[in-house]
Amino acid sequence: MFNYYFDRTRNAQPATVAFFEAIGKGEFEGYTSVYTYDELDKAPEPQRTNLLNLIEKYRILVLDSSDEADLLAEKYIANNIIPKKKNIDALHIAIASVNELDIILSFNFKHINKLKTKTLIPAINVTLGYREISIAQPEEVIDYEADE
Repeated sequence: MFNYYFDRTRNAQPATVAFFEAIGKGEFEGYTSVYTYDELDKAPEPQRTNLLNLIEKYRILVLDSSDEADLLAEKYIANNIIPKKKNIDALHIAIASVNELDIILSFNFKHINKLKTKTLIPAINVTLGYREISIAQPEEVIDYEADE
């Protein structure tokens, strides 16, 4: 999602910026996982600095990994919700789940923001004693007017 903030070629860029601004205004609390932080940290400059500055600018809390999240991610993989080779995606979801977040916003339509994942993750979570979690994209949770 961080990349969309700066990528004006993406249709969802205005909604992404509007969502970050809503976080800045206190309308939403912003969280990301340590794994996202690590991914951003590997970006080339000046992109790296721009992406990491979003975390500070919008006071986004970076959630740490845990054994509990690791085990939950393994359950997602064992239940064929997320492919094993994409375990980082399972970890993103698991960290949000163990920290009892309400929603994950993602433009990863291949493994995270797709019907199978959006249906099965809440079911697995409830079965294992966690809260249901929703998965969406910014346009689905905020009201904004794009400049046409």
